[in-house]
Amino acid sequence: PPAQIMFCTLNTHKADMDKLLGAQIGLEDFIFAHIKGQRKEVEVLKTDDVLGLTITDNGVGCAFIKRIKEGSLMDQTKIICVGDHIETINGKNVSDCRHYEVAKMLKDLEKGQVFKLELIEPMKAFEKLEPRSKGGTLPEAKISRGRETLRLRNKGPATVEEMPTEVEEKAIKKVDELLETYMGIRDTELAATMVEAGRDKKNPDEFAVALDETLGDFAFPDEFVFDVWGAIGDAKQGRL
Repeated sequence: PPAQIMFCTLNTHKADMDKLLGAQIGLEDFIFAHIKGQRKEVEVLKTDDVLGLTITDNGVGCAFIKRIKEGSLMDQTKIICVGDHIETINGKNVSDCRHYEVAKMLKDLEKGQVFKLELIEPMKAFEKLEPRSKGGTLPEAKISRGRETLRLRNKGPATVEEMPTEVEEKAIKKVDELLETYMGIRDTELAATMVEAGRDKKNPDEFAVALDETLGDFAFPDEFVFDVWGAIGDAKQGRL
């Protein structure tokens, strides 16, 4: 059932956070669904303002850990792993919350206090699965990513589009950095959506309207929107 899917990866059965399924799918990509496995609980003493977690979500009520910063408080708590779904924080169910809401809840926890997390780890049934050998019947080219992608949207139909250009890739990287600066999260798919919204816009006002239509739930501050518009402009002008 879809509710059991925590996240999906492209072309790998491993919980590789650099291969997460996002809004773009190559026409020849393989998709692996990672489903809910064992539940676990952990109590953590918050000794630092920064926990060292990067959180993302699957868009339908499952926020999960994308990265754990080496040497951070959470890195020392070995029971917490990349790929884990954060189900509750101090008994409060956060399954219907977006990743930025979960990140804010964790950030707002009082320093010096113990907090409790209930987590669900992805099922590890495929850990011993090996790639198809070169002697298989499928040509190797069939598992490579094409230049065309299937673009999925929350609103409107799916469309086949070209992969982001080199200029757009640079803009996406810069916007991703701005997301971390302003919101404390990194999310390349969100950054890509924002860059796409500004693709054919002529000024920051048009961009702000397009951003609100596409990502109105985020309620981005005006200063952030202006900086994102500047980053897109810098990329187009070759300044990145």
